[in-house]
Amino acid sequence: MIIKIKKSSDVPSSEVTSESEYLNRRSFLAASATAIGATAGAAALLGRAASPLSAAGSTPASASAVQELEPTAEKLITSYNNFYEFGLAKEDPAKHAHALVTEPWSVVVDGLCNNPAEYQLEEFVSPSTIEDRVYRFRCVEAWSMVVPWQGFPLADVIKRADPTGDAEYVAFETLWDPDQMPQGRWRNWEPRIGWPYREGLRLDEAMHPLAFLATGLYGKDMPNQNGAPLRLVVPWKYGFKSIKSIVRMTFTAEEPPTTWATQASNEYGFYSNVNPDVSHPRWSQARERPLGSFRRVPTRFLNGYADEVAHLYEGMDLKKHY
Repeated sequence: MIIKIKKSSDVPSSEVTSESEYLNRRSFLAASATAIGATAGAAALLGRAASPLSAAGSTPASASAVQELEPTAEKLITSYNNFYEFGLAKEDPAKHAHALVTEPWSVVVDGLCNNPAEYQLEEFVSPSTIEDRVYRFRCVEAWSMVVPWQGFPLADVIKRADPTGDAEYVAFETLWDPDQMPQGRWRNWEPRIGWPYREGLRLDEAMHPLAFLATGLYGKDMPNQNGAPLRLVVPWKYGFKSIKSIVRMTFTAEEPPTTWATQASNEYGFYSNVNPDVSHPRWSQARERPLGSFRRVPTRFLNGYADEVAHLYEGMDLKKHY
């Protein structure tokens, strides 16, 4: 049993994506007034046993933080995606991403670190314990969902890489293979997007316990359209920061270029923290639509994780550094 102290950012049970198979197998909600006990998870990636839940949906300490959202179905999570390498429509990744070859898979860790290496996926994952994390996910397009992920803390990899004192950021890169990715055949899009897809975090953000490398969802291996076999999940930022199908991590001294901040810096900043007070130039971010619902609900500052991560931005003007 693990003891969990409630935080206002915890996902309330009303928001957890419903899936009877997952709920019955995992029994991942067992809340009491002050703590929860979690049962051990089933075997995850590579056949290794998963750890007990490290994040589950308990009732927030502040009743005002509770938002009654319609539950998101697994079929929506896996069929409503942005993964432009496989097409521009939301349904395109689910239609085309089956072409993505995820075995074998390698990840390069390089840049300003003492232990650079190229790993096969198994050796990249195996030193860590697979955990279950239930996180809110907020797209910059003003839709949202709640996802039960499986994976491990990003900090595990960073500690093993041992960044040098000059490292201030970590950059990420997605696989780019036009032969596997239909969008690559539209050659006119290549210079516009600037493949491969790139993202990055400040090193202290990347080391935060909420930052997560996901290998699956709903107790299953990660679907290709959702970023198989390895994706980043940064729950207090807009979804495009949570880069999919990672093949490289690079430690840098300077802020790395990222795809959308490079393509449209007036619309997408490097930080891209969820902030209802900062509108996109073409739409408000004050409200969001949970998938599976037609109604909109208020957007939470830092997607509801302010208690845990707001200290990272002390002294920063988050309307300027969006």
